[in-house]
Amino acid sequence: MTMQFAAAAAIESAVTAVPAAAPEAAAAHFAARLAFEADVSDVHTDLTSGAPGVVVVDSRSRVSWDQGHIPGALHIPTARIAELAPQLIGGPESRVTVVTYCWGPGCNGATKAALAFARLGYPVKEMIGGFEYWAREGFEVESTGGTSRTAPDPLTAPISGVSCAC
Repeated sequence: MTMQFAAAAAIESAVTAVPAAAPEAAAAHFAARLAFEADVSDVHTDLTSGAPGVVVVDSRSRVSWDQGHIPGALHIPTARIAELAPQLIGGPESRVTVVTYCWGPGCNGATKAALAFARLGYPVKEMIGGFEYWAREGFEVESTGGTSRTAPDPLTAPISGVSCAC
C-alpha cells in the first residue's frame, strides 16, 4: 500500500459517518418537505403570474409589516389568525393554499402561523427563507414609503435577477 493511499484510507467522512437514508426513505422525506414548504422564487412566480389558489400571509407585527412586506400578501399576525382568516381568506372549504412567512430562517413565526392555519383546517405551506430571502433575491418590497427593490444578493440569487430555475 502506498503512503498516499494509506493516508487517504485513514480519513473519515463527516458526511457518511451517518449513512444516507435508503432511496425510498429519502424520496418520502423530500416529497414531504415539498408538501410543507415553498421557496421565495416559487412564491414570487405564482404571485407575478396570477396563479390561482395561493394566498400569501405575513404573520409579523404591524411595525414589521410597515417596514416592508411582499406585495399582494395579507397581513394576519399569528395571534389573530383564527379571528381574521375566515373574513380575509374565506374558510378552509375555499381550498386555497395559504403560504405563511415571517422575517427569515432565524425566526419560527411562519411555522407558528402555518400551525395555526393547519389547526383551523387550511391547506398551508411555509415560505422558507421568509421576508429576508425575498428581499435578498431582489424581489419588490412594499412599505409605508412605497415600493422598492434591491439588487439580488449574489450569495442567495443569480446576479441577473433571473430565477435559478432549480
